[in-house]
Amino acid sequence: MHALFEESGKFLAGRILSEADTSAQIELESGKRVKVKAAHILLKFDKPAPAELMAQAQAVAQSIELELAWEFAPEDEFGFADLARDYFSDNATLVQQASALLRMYEAPHYFRRAGKGRFKKAPAEIVQQALAAIEKKQRVLEQIGEWAQALGQGECPQPIREQLYKILFKPDKNAAEYKAVVEASRATHTAPLDLLQKAGAIDSAYQFHWQRFLFDNFPKGTGFAAVQAPQPPEDLPLAPVQAYSIDDSQTTEIDDALSVQGLGSGTVVLGIHIAAPGLAIVPGTPLDHIGRNRLSTVYMPGYKVTMLPDEVVQIYTLDEGRANPAVSLYVTINEATLEITGTETKLERVPVAVNLRHDKLDHIVTENWLSDPTIEVENTPQPLLDLREQLSFLHRLAKSLKAQREVVRGKPENFNRPDYNFRLVGNDGAVPNGSEQVQITTRQRGAPLDLIVAEAAIVANSTWGSWMAELGVPGIYRSQASMAPGVKVRMGTKALPHAGIGVKSYAWATSPLRRYVDLVNQWQIIACARHGKTAALAAPFKPKDAELYSVISSFDAAYGAYNSYQSGMERFWTLKYLEQNAITELEATVFKEGPGGSFLVRADTLPLVFPVLGAQNLPRGARLRVKLGDINDITLDLHGTVLERLDTPLDDGPATDAGNDDEDDDAAAGPISIAVDVSDAGTENAAPNAPSADNLVP
Repeated sequence: MHALFEESGKFLAGRILSEADTSAQIELESGKRVKVKAAHILLKFDKPAPAELMAQAQAVAQSIELELAWEFAPEDEFGFADLARDYFSDNATLVQQASALLRMYEAPHYFRRAGKGRFKKAPAEIVQQALAAIEKKQRVLEQIGEWAQALGQGECPQPIREQLYKILFKPDKNAAEYKAVVEASRATHTAPLDLLQKAGAIDSAYQFHWQRFLFDNFPKGTGFAAVQAPQPPEDLPLAPVQAYSIDDSQTTEIDDALSVQGLGSGTVVLGIHIAAPGLAIVPGTPLDHIGRNRLSTVYMPGYKVTMLPDEVVQIYTLDEGRANPAVSLYVTINEATLEITGTETKLERVPVAVNLRHDKLDHIVTENWLSDPTIEVENTPQPLLDLREQLSFLHRLAKSLKAQREVVRGKPENFNRPDYNFRLVGNDGAVPNGSEQVQITTRQRGAPLDLIVAEAAIVANSTWGSWMAELGVPGIYRSQASMAPGVKVRMGTKALPHAGIGVKSYAWATSPLRRYVDLVNQWQIIACARHGKTAALAAPFKPKDAELYSVISSFDAAYGAYNSYQSGMERFWTLKYLEQNAITELEATVFKEGPGGSFLVRADTLPLVFPVLGAQNLPRGARLRVKLGDINDITLDLHGTVLERLDTPLDDGPATDAGNDDEDDDAAAGPISIAVDVSDAGTENAAPNAPSADNLVP
């Protein structure tokens, strides 16, 4: 005796070995034995064999017209054998009964299941809706097939082109456009990105990178919600100074300015004035939420996405010709010995006399010009001449401060590569389209104006960091346990030493208009300035506040993403520079061993690191002439081949990763012009490249 039964939604048939009142032992054709409940057994038969029955039933089932069977079906609940007798004949065969069972089971839109082998006729309106859905699905499948075929033939259907970036970066895997790309990719054995490139779907490599960045970081766009820009307090005293800032011409978020008083008196007071949005922006308000969501201004060649709305920036940026709200650190200095003898923090309005732009002044403000008052440079602006004595003093002070830090570090800072500045010709501040002509210029790191601002910022960040710790006010610190290889800079809430910079503690606080952790620290510093020893009770963030840890975690993630995007865009424009200037060969220096038997080299005159073949067994530092291969604007890939060695071989050995600890070896696979904010001078390597004098280190 054989039986047809249902098991876990499947119909099986086999030989009955034994049978009890409530169950039976059945052997399948495979030899497997299963225990089946009696209620699950739907048919018992002697002939044909189980496998033959199932095969014949499957074949007959496909001949059953569902619409006709539905018409024949009774209105009340019925069994599959009942339908077989209504559809075929009163003497429906075993095969016909089994075929009716299989056919109804696979058509729930016509027949609803009411139990083991039992069904109920679906209402007419449900059937019509289901048939419409099935027809629609079939049309979609046909459309997917047509689109996939077109992609495979190198053509991109318009609907896929319109959904391109969503398909690539944030796909709806149920969407027909996405399924067509997947199907075409499988059929052609081509990666989806390569497939879409070959089909001409990507019109702009720049837009590809930009849209990917937006999908990952600004899914709702880069615009700001409507907020009211808060005004600074009206009772701030006016500082008796004339301050000046030093930034790049493109900088609009001017965070810091300097002033000098008492030159020639033996005691000089250096004022380090930081823009103070923290005096009006309140934690927990809509404007704070905007800053916390963005966490930093995003920089890229030719464009930036600011952390705060422009109307807020314009209130607090340290523009020339007005008195601006600021948190000021006054540092008292022995003019002869350059020793710092005291510090004081004030909340005030600071008159800014002039905004100096280093990219227009670096050729004038040289060490010789600062040290020798008899040197004259044609077309020197009068404001710069008026400040010459102050800048000369500040440069001497900066060199002294740097030397003191180097003693703590245990070795001198050594940045022997230049900074690279990018300018897109004709760009009017809008998002670039990738076709702009790019100019790349260089500035040697540690230029006098850079050094002045950098050392002043280090004094402010380290002084305020220590001050908060003394008063028991928590802050967000950057620390580095040692300068040993692999020891990274970390963010935390404890005032720990920063070995790379050579200070006892270091809290970012000098860029509150463009970095959220600086704004958080500014709130804490303002509490210290207002409340002194009781500041810990009044500060917005209390010791062990979970919000501080949350800010650190969010900031690290966002800052890394922004920095990575900036690096990618600098590499993009560097590759564009090669194309636009028809550069096919470069002089480069062996950097370190790369993957796949290649070696990484760094271009001598461009911010570019790329792998080359033919550099085996050459030492780090060997200079080469390299022939460039094809450029891929989407993957940002570039490879080269060694043409000749340019330097004289001495004691050659294989390239290694050893080298200058102050260099950024971790950026080997991409561009190396990743500069940082002025407050990261030293060996910090963590900030996007603000186009200003803040670009000291990679």
